[in-house]
Amino acid sequence: MFSDPEARKRLEAITHPLIQAVSRAEEEAAQATGALVINDMPLIAEMGTAALFDAVIVVDVPIEEAVRRMVADRGWAEADARARIAAQASREERRAIATYVIDNSGSYDQLARQVQAIYDELIAD
Repeated sequence: MFSDPEARKRLEAITHPLIQAVSRAEEEAAQATGALVINDMPLIAEMGTAALFDAVIVVDVPIEEAVRRMVADRGWAEADARARIAAQASREERRAIATYVIDNSGSYDQLARQVQAIYDELIAD
């Protein structure tokens, strides 16, 4: 899939509109309660939908660390990990749409502190 851009585009043409429709419906339902709504959208930069949201949180890690984790944690071949990364928006593109950037190159505790700080700020608004 990630080595065949045309196949990926065909799949995205099917899935993206459905994902967006479900996301909108869930957000409308949650807004009625005043709840904080978080959408987990790995392809937000590729879809060009960042402007639809009040805030965008990007979890960032250096490419070499991402490759290392995919190989070590998921058992992927390095070539497959690199193909997946190459098929996605660049770090710079993702960071450019971010309201908040979480650095995921450290420990779990460091990650958790960053997430908590952003959460606290979002619910204070």
